[in-house]
Amino acid sequence: MSYLLAPPLLARRSSDEYKPLTHRRCDLAAIYRVTAVLKDGSHTSLGSAQSYLESRLGTVATLRAIDAEAGGGFFDLPADAAHDRALADELLAPRGPVIDVQTHLVDPRRWPVGGQALEGFLRMVEPQRWSGSIDPDMLDGRHWAAQVFGGSETAVALITALPGTPDSMVLPNSEIAAVRDVVDRYAGTGRVLTHTIVHPNAGDADREKLVWWRDTLSPSAWKVYTLWGPPSQGGIGFELDDERTGIPFLEAVRNVGPRIVCAHKGIAGPVPGSGPVGESPRDIGPAAALFPDIDFVVYHSGYEIDEDRQEAAYDSDGSGVNRLVASLENAEIPPHRNVWAELGSTWFLMLRRPAEAAHVLGKLLLAVGPERIVWGTDSIWYGPPQPLIDAFRAFSIPDAFCEQHGYPRLTPEIKQRILATNATTLYGLDADALPKGRTVEELSWLDEVRAGLSRRNV
Repeated sequence: MSYLLAPPLLARRSSDEYKPLTHRRCDLAAIYRVTAVLKDGSHTSLGSAQSYLESRLGTVATLRAIDAEAGGGFFDLPADAAHDRALADELLAPRGPVIDVQTHLVDPRRWPVGGQALEGFLRMVEPQRWSGSIDPDMLDGRHWAAQVFGGSETAVALITALPGTPDSMVLPNSEIAAVRDVVDRYAGTGRVLTHTIVHPNAGDADREKLVWWRDTLSPSAWKVYTLWGPPSQGGIGFELDDERTGIPFLEAVRNVGPRIVCAHKGIAGPVPGSGPVGESPRDIGPAAALFPDIDFVVYHSGYEIDEDRQEAAYDSDGSGVNRLVASLENAEIPPHRNVWAELGSTWFLMLRRPAEAAHVLGKLLLAVGPERIVWGTDSIWYGPPQPLIDAFRAFSIPDAFCEQHGYPRLTPEIKQRILATNATTLYGLDADALPKGRTVEELSWLDEVRAGLSRRNV
């Protein structure tokens, strides 16, 4: 099976944090099922097989194939929806806006000092596209706006960034804020939220900048990579509950605000459970107990990539998301408190393993509660996020899982909470003011935003 015929949801992709997944027997079987759908000529109206695979019809065909290989009960979509665009649109119609709390872009001007670290994974993300020299302009603000807003129904996007020293970050904090300001100028305020990246283990410098960053950059939240360490200090990470680094940082956040800390947890290390210091969510429960007035957003929810083993029901001695559940349990942090679980990359990685997805989502619904899971995609790394949105809308936790493990059912109402409502609570947004759909009129500002970002070279 050639790469070009692998549908986006089954592509061998990666991010800066993990290598591309190997196609397992069931993945290849699903790809062959989708290829069989193509043989009936359904794609001809869209111009090419690739166009079909990238369309909503292709998404439906892919989800049906994944579901069939998993034994059924996860993506309940009729066969006709893989051929009938009106039916597919009806089945996956929005029930409200989408807020994506994890999106990325690159400042092309920073590529010479920080792009080398990204080149390898970009070639793994899309081998055909990045087989030659990499053009950082393809990851800039213009393409970010086109793919996130023009290529999906995302109403609000939060821009985050990768860690690094000030001279090596491919998107420094000042440019995160600059992109938001350009969008605000043409689209109106509120379409973009921002992180400011903080490295508390880089000495006192970052912690002392919090007030200045708050006043000049107006971040929606602080983002930390607890597994990252400055090269000058051997690259060793830190933990949020350690007395030398984590607690002084959280005390500063409490004093300065905003009182939202987003921490990368999981998706790191070549062997599950052997990631660097700070990769595990073990410290989330203790930190949340010590600082009940700070909201902790656990990026990736502690999920680990293990090609040999899938997550199952909760095991207090387990790995992956189990570590987050155990941390909250041990710290006596009940659901609906100050810990939030985020799904960027996690959902993309596990949707092709739907039984694992059911267990992970079920465990999170029990541990943090339906009101504390937030939607993220890690786009622009994956291109337009609409297939991920559609897949989530179509997904169900089977009744047998709910009955056996006590998982709540993933109702349309809970899905909408995850896709947007919970983020409005976390960030204090006016849910009634968010756009309800994606129309030409609603996106009339997009060309001006892209032109404005082009003038800034971001």
